Parts: sequence; structure tokens; C-alpha cells
Amino acid sequence: MDAEKTQLTRLEDVIEKYLPPNELLKVKRILFGAETPDPIVEQRQSLHNRIGEILNVAMMCGVNVCCFQECWTMPFAFCTRERKPWCEFAECAENGPTTLFLKNLAAKYNMVIVSPILEREPNSDVIWNTAVVISNHGQVLGKTRKNHIPRVGDFNESTYYMESTIGHPVFETEFGNIAVNICYGRHHPQNWMAYGLNGAEMVFNPSATVGELSEPLWSIEARNAAIANSYYTFAINRVGTEVFPNEFTSGDGQKAHRDFGHFYGSSYAAAPDGSRTPGLSRIHDGLLVVELDLNLGRQVKDHWGFRMTQRLDIYGKLFTEVSKPYYEPQIVRNFEEKKSKSKQ
Repeated sequence: MDAEKTQLTRLEDVIEKYLPPNELLKVKRILFGAETPDPIVEQRQSLHNRIGEILNVAMMCGVNVCCFQECWTMPFAFCTRERKPWCEFAECAENGPTTLFLKNLAAKYNMVIVSPILEREPNSDVIWNTAVVISNHGQVLGKTRKNHIPRVGDFNESTYYMESTIGHPVFETEFGNIAVNICYGRHHPQNWMAYGLNGAEMVFNPSATVGELSEPLWSIEARNAAIANSYYTFAINRVGTEVFPNEFTSGDGQKAHRDFGHFYGSSYAAAPDGSRTPGLSRIHDGLLVVELDLNLGRQVKDHWGFRMTQRLDIYGKLFTEVSKPYYEPQIVRNFEEKKSKSKQ
């Protein structure tokens, strides 16, 4: 096999190279679906309809708390760097069409719903990556925002919105204390830790991440966080491949393309004792229903003594110093060996 063939790492590259044009269109439609010319309001309504079906099934399964993927009401279009039409998917967190739709279902199904959306503040028009938490009585308990914005690969999100300024809120519900660590925040252990310190018993990680970049880490990070912080974690990922109208580049010297990569799904739940569920499909959407015993978090803490041995005082001092300019790392050096080498 020659070098050129071995460089075809994306499925779209392979089929474009080897399929005749008359077959290529049919295959792409099967793989990626048909592009839609529908207005944004109709696209959003279609997603509402699909989620309505899933929530109805969740109700029949007895689900108390349900969380969706990151920015579930839109394509994950930040890779394109385009403002239009993607910013038009942003909506008010408290009174936007998605929240109003879910408030009714939350009350109807006696279900807490975590809804990650692209938020537009009504007064300032500032855009945020937000998760709205709706109580089982249909009231907005509050919202949290994405604390860590990726600056890697095609994740061009920092040109659309900024990091959260509202900390690590935990929401007290009738079914337990929940928190939301949005997507890229799972790579930061201190982020997980902060939700635990604020009393979280369940932490949801709604994500939109693709195979080549993060899949080797996916099965580890949320599970490790569940162990380290003695709470339940839920790693929730988008699934499928989204193809955009216009080509874009990745700044890596490769040719322009129209897709971000394959969102590999594989959503799972992990427990404080290190156990976890199997993952959902890599290619189909689905609903993962898990029965939890919230007593397990406290039992694990008591068994291992994690909180008693946590030593937050010494880490607090370290973080305070590290956050200052010109911090000097605490490195012990062998000056005698250094002098000996300099004489030689």
C-alpha cells in the first residue's frame, strides 16, 4: 500500500476517493443523512419532538432525573467558525422555547430535567454554553455554565462564548443534589472536585466529543471522578456525524472538510465504588436508565476516609500561590551535583 493511501484517515476521504459520483451521493445520505433547508425554528421543533418521545419512554421507565447531551438543540457547529446561522440557535435560559417546552414535561412526568443549550442573555445578547436545571414541578431551579473552554483542534468555541463566572453550583432536588460539569470540564480534576465540595451526589457531564481526539480518555475520566469524589457521574455524549454546508479547515495543513468527526456516543454511568454501566451505542441515540442508591457515596467516604484525609488546607495554600504571577515551583535541586558538573 502506498503512502498516499495510508493517509486516508477519515471515512469521507475514502469514499470520495474510491466511489463514483453517482454512488457517492447515495452513500453519503445513508451515512450522514440529508442536509436540511428548514428554518432554525423548525429544526429546533424537530429536536423537541424527538426529545419528547425519549422523555415519554423515560417516564415509563420511572426516571426521576434526565440529562441530555451538550447543546442538544442544535448542530455542534462551532468548528465552522461561522456566526450565521448557528448563533440563531441561542435562546434565553429561563424563558426560551426549549425551557418552556421542558417545563411542561418536567411537571407532567414528575421529572427533574437538565437541559444543556446555547444561551443568549436577553439584555446583553452575550452567548454562553449553559445547562438549565428544571425541577420536577416545572420550575427553573437555576443554571450553570461551562467552566473550561477547549482550545484544541476544531473546538473553536472560545470565539463564540466565554468561560463561566458563576462557579460550581449544586442544585438541591427531591431526588438528590445534582451538578453539571459541561463537556471539556471533565479534563480538569479540580472542576469535578469543586462540585463534590459543594455537596453534589450526582454530576452529569453532557458532552459533544469526537473519536480521534478524546475516545481513549472517555471511559476513564468520569469513572475516575466518581471514585475520587464519592459521587455518581454520568458521561453523556452526542452520537453520529454532522456535515455542514461549507468547508472549513483545521489549521493542521490538511485539506478543508465539512464534518467535525464522528461523535461516538458511548454514554455511561459510574458509581463511587468504581463500578460502571456498559456504554450506549457508538452509532445510535438511546436512553440509559440507571437505578442508584445515594447512600453509597457516604458509605464509600466512611470506608476509605477520603474526606478525613483530604488535606484541603495544604492544597488551598498551594493553589493560592500558583495563581499568583511569577510563582516559583517547589523543586528541590541538588546544587552540589550542579557545581561538580560546572567544574568539569
